[in-house]
Amino acid sequence: MAIVTITSEWRADDYYFGIVRGMLEQLAPGTTVIVNASGIPALNVAHAAFVIRNTFHHYPEGTVHLIFIHTETGTKARHLLVKARGHWFIGTDNGIFNLILNGEPEMALVIDSEHPDGDLKLFAETAAKIIGGTEASSIGKPADKIREMIPFRATIDATSVNGSVIFRDSYGNAITNITRETFTRVFGNEGFVIYIQSNKHRIDRISKNYNDVAVGDLVARFNNLDLLEIALNGSDLCELFGLEAGSIVRIATETKPTGGTGLFT
Repeated sequence: MAIVTITSEWRADDYYFGIVRGMLEQLAPGTTVIVNASGIPALNVAHAAFVIRNTFHHYPEGTVHLIFIHTETGTKARHLLVKARGHWFIGTDNGIFNLILNGEPEMALVIDSEHPDGDLKLFAETAAKIIGGTEASSIGKPADKIREMIPFRATIDATSVNGSVIFRDSYGNAITNITRETFTRVFGNEGFVIYIQSNKHRIDRISKNYNDVAVGDLVARFNNLDLLEIALNGSDLCELFGLEAGSIVRIATETKPTGGTGLFT
């Protein structure tokens, strides 16, 4: 059974979904079309890449992933068909493939960027060709180079880790680029303090669940992606603290401060 996913900037009620689904039903009848994610902030390539990077491998190999993110990037924009890790990706050469894969793909082909019916039809037709067994090399020309975007990475020294928020989830929790492996390697069983934005907001322990702390208290935990997540139990942390992608999160080895970790303590 062929599977096509769609990740897009479109609202859930946007008519673009119906157009693409209809095209795929005509071009590749019986294809299962799944909305992997919608409502990605407009033109936010990094946000979309985070979502796709952490979801695509949960689909069966051979799945075709359509990426409708920042597709109109000027007359020199290229659209690509990319194969990597047993999956196919179709999208615009705007840096997203580098962020998704964090490495070189097995194959990258430039597909017709001047399709008379626009990127919706181009992406649907390309997906249908892959599903139908068309030899990929006949669909486009090899891409000499794929545009790269540099991901935010945590910096490490002997006694501290400096990271940043890379994603805000639906609950207003802040997901950082600090991995469990990095945290364990630097701190081990040492005492630590997590600083959010400034020295004013601190956390000195890692919790398993949000409700391990009182309502209104800050909580730090490693989520199912093994990334450090900062939350405020019962509230939208990002809204209340003004956190966004790029906001600083610092962890340091030092004496734990006295006092609470709540919103008003």
